[in-house]
Formats: sequence, structure tokens, C-alpha cells
Amino acid sequence: MRSNKSSEPVEVRGPEFREKLLAWYDVHARELPWRRDRDPYRVWVSEIMLQQTRVAAVIEHYQEFLRRFQTVQKLAVAHEASVLAAWSGLGYYRRARMLHAAAKVIVRERLGEFPSIAAAWRELPGIGRYTSAAIASIAFGQPVAVVDGNVERVLQRISGDRLPGEKVWIAAEEVLDRERPGDFNQAMMELGATVCTPRSPACLTCPVMDLCVTRGEMAAIGKAARQKKKEIHYALDCAQGKVLLVQRARDASLMGGMWELPDISAELVSRRENGNRSGRSKAAACLFSVRHSINTTDYTVSVWSRSVAQLPHGERFPLRKISKLPLTGLARKILRKAEILA
Repeated sequence: MRSNKSSEPVEVRGPEFREKLLAWYDVHARELPWRRDRDPYRVWVSEIMLQQTRVAAVIEHYQEFLRRFQTVQKLAVAHEASVLAAWSGLGYYRRARMLHAAAKVIVRERLGEFPSIAAAWRELPGIGRYTSAAIASIAFGQPVAVVDGNVERVLQRISGDRLPGEKVWIAAEEVLDRERPGDFNQAMMELGATVCTPRSPACLTCPVMDLCVTRGEMAAIGKAARQKKKEIHYALDCAQGKVLLVQRARDASLMGGMWELPDISAELVSRRENGNRSGRSKAAACLFSVRHSINTTDYTVSVWSRSVAQLPHGERFPLRKISKLPLTGLARKILRKAEILA
């Protein structure tokens, strides 16, 4: 039988909820490199990287990024291409550009001093409501709540209410531990990421199970977007120690200015159609295929070893320089598979 407490609003059960959650976090928090101290630069970089990216994928990139740009001053004076190269593989490259732009503002306009409150962080490029609150609470102890997907899910399940829009932010503020806001915010996100997961939550190991109304998954609303499938083809033109790469338009909405392999999908489709009409089947074998997903599309990517005529935005790079280029995540995946990149 459920406790009577579970029918009370979350804020009424706040003291017990905070106590149990923080006690659990103190014991079970994952050891992550950005939790080793509360340095605002390290916290900021980690929060930007963790947006829409899995923790496991961030760890390696985070450490390499800080190796290249140890301070906000070094990040501010770096070339954009170097920043994008260090970011390569994380995707959503606008985050890197905004991080770079914000570093310049901090160094040039704030003389290297980081904001200490969320409102001031939000004035910087690429910093929204969640990120500003996360940095201010974790690095500076400002009592301000965060709401990301994990926090929203925890609050909704605990309360048994969908908490749309602003309501979830209000609920987060009401339950926040104001003595340890940074730890509490991280504990909420940790609980959502490791215990109160989207599918099959581990309720029996949850530290606040007796305060939870839902105890499991909430009933689904609507249907998740179906994954689309698409085939694409790229040429791997590697000769005389150089690889042909093509640069995406700098004003492209996705991965602008990044380097990738030449896309030969249209050419292959055209040849196949012509071959079918003439009654001939032109057999050819590709080097290998890889799978790649972007948002709601799953790509099957075939890579062909072939020469490609020089392209308007193409350039041949020596193999030793490839790792320093801002490559798209797919290009990096292909070049690693081809053992051109380590």
C-alpha cells in the first residue's frame, strides 16, 4: 500500500525528499571529470557538451578539449577551426561556436571574470535558462533550480502530474535545496539518468520511492516520431598520401564550415538508373558501410574507393593534417573505419 505522503504535492514533502535524495547522491554520484572541482570554466564546458549528448560520449572529448584549451583565455584566442576540430564527433556544432564566442566576451568585455549569477550568464552567447542555472548553482552556489529532461521526468513521476511548461520550473524551484543547490540539481539529474530512466525505471533502488506517486512509467501521450531510413554514398579518394575532403557552406544550418567526404549519392543513383534502362547491371563493390543517425533519420552509409574530380569546395589534405581539421562526426567515423584516423 502506498504511503499517504505520495498524495501530497512535491513541495509539501520537500524536506524529506531533499534529505533522501542528497544522502543517496553523496554515496552514489558517478565520478565524472567535471565534478572534481567547481571551477566555472570546467563546469561551463561540460554543461555545453552535455546538451543533447550522452555522458559516455562527452568524457573523452571533454578531457581532450581542456587539454587543448586549458583556460578561457586560451579558448578566446583560438582559431574557430581549432575549436571545431576539438569538438568534432560531438555534433551540434553551433554549441562550439557559441562557446567560442562567449569566451571572447568573457575575456574582452569582462576581463576574464566569470558571471556568478544565472541572469548574467544568460547574457552570453549560447547560454539559455537551463545552462545558466546549472553553472550558477554548481560553480557559485546560487539557489536556482535547473530543468532538463531528467529533472522534468523525476518531478512528473514524483507528483503524478505532467507539469507542462512553466509549471515544471516552479515545481523545481519549490523542491530545491537552497543550502546545497549545485549538489541537489546534479542529484536530480543523476537520479533521472541512472534510476528514474525513460524506460523501465529502477524503482526498487530509488531513494525517494516511498514519496513517488507514479512508481514506474507514466502513460504515454501520443506517438514517438518514427525513425526514417536513408541510404547515402561517399567517395574515399585517397592517393599519394592525401585525402579529398569537401567543406560545407559556412552559412549552412547544419555543421556549417565542417569538412566531409564527397557525397556521390546522386551520381550512383543516376548510373544505376541508366544501367537498368539499358539492360546492363554495373557491378561494383564498396569498401565498407557504416550506420549513422541524426535526429529521426537512420543512415546506411556506403563508402567507395574512387577518384573524384576536383570540386569547388574540395581540397586534398595530407594524412598527417586530417586529425586537426573540423570534421563532421560522420566523416570522422568513416576515416577511423578506414584506419586513416586513429
